[in-house]
Amino acid sequence: MPFKNIKAVPRKEHITVSFLVEQLRDKLKLDIRSCAAESSCSDRMITDTDLHRPGLALAGYVDLFSHQRIQVIGNSERKYIDHIGEETCRKAFFEITKFQIPVIFLTDNNMLPDSFLQLAEEARIPVFQSPMETTRFMFLVRDFLEDQFAVQTMVHGSMVDVYGVGILISGKSGIGKSEVALDLVERGHRVVSDDVIILTKKSNVLIASPTEINKHFMEIRGLGIVDVMSMFGIRAIRYQKRVEVILELSLWDESHHVDRTGLNRQNTPVLGVDIPTINLPITPGKNITVIAEVIAMNHLLLHYGYDAAQAFQDKIRQRIAEKKDGSPIIQRAVEYFEGDLE
Repeated sequence: MPFKNIKAVPRKEHITVSFLVEQLRDKLKLDIRSCAAESSCSDRMITDTDLHRPGLALAGYVDLFSHQRIQVIGNSERKYIDHIGEETCRKAFFEITKFQIPVIFLTDNNMLPDSFLQLAEEARIPVFQSPMETTRFMFLVRDFLEDQFAVQTMVHGSMVDVYGVGILISGKSGIGKSEVALDLVERGHRVVSDDVIILTKKSNVLIASPTEINKHFMEIRGLGIVDVMSMFGIRAIRYQKRVEVILELSLWDESHHVDRTGLNRQNTPVLGVDIPTINLPITPGKNITVIAEVIAMNHLLLHYGYDAAQAFQDKIRQRIAEKKDGSPIIQRAVEYFEGDLE
């Protein structure tokens, strides 16, 4: 196993409405529609990643009302209020305000009647308006919440982006993970994090990122701390990357079985996500950096449907099946070297 001492990062139990508004105000173009919004935002807690559209609640049915979720009122809800009538619907909205609702968002530039806003004001429920279309609005907010409440863990290693493929280099302390990452940076690739890596599970994908302290810094034993961004420029770093391959470095041991064909692929489960894993024994003279580049390119080939190990095995099987004339299975690839003698 590449990671024997995985350290769990405590999962967030809640965030405040003020934090969400602060992070998404510009992206969602939020405007305050309740005077109580600013003062009550810091007291209102969001604990659920799902959002709720209170159509049934506006119709008077609140037995299954998901009041703990963010409430989104769009075109459908606003047209329903107009259809039923403000006075008729006001009683249902009053019942809604009795619940501990974290926040109400109005999408598509919709507005609530003044009497509804007054009820929200009295209940100290923040109300914000956005010009964004409802589906897009809910996608962005849900994506933000999934990120905030995502499961996280810390692992020891080096995370690099090689040809667009996220490779997490693992192995025992002092085996040379940082040196390989630094060599890859020198060859034009990008480092995400060195030593301490935060892994976040989001939509069944593992995203690697540095900590606030170690971002764009690396420790090279015998040399010390290196600032990658100052030394190689902004093109040498990135702050997040999907983990697609784990490259586990280990010292060569003749008794240890190593896959030589690539047919028997291994996966490592991390936070419930299976990551393809390559165990690479290292010996003096072996160019780990070039191998890491080949691993990235081979992963891209596999992604687009070409499996070199399987193709090689198929050629061997085809040759065995076609062998009928008693000729050797192994033959040179070219039957006649035409004038290529220099």
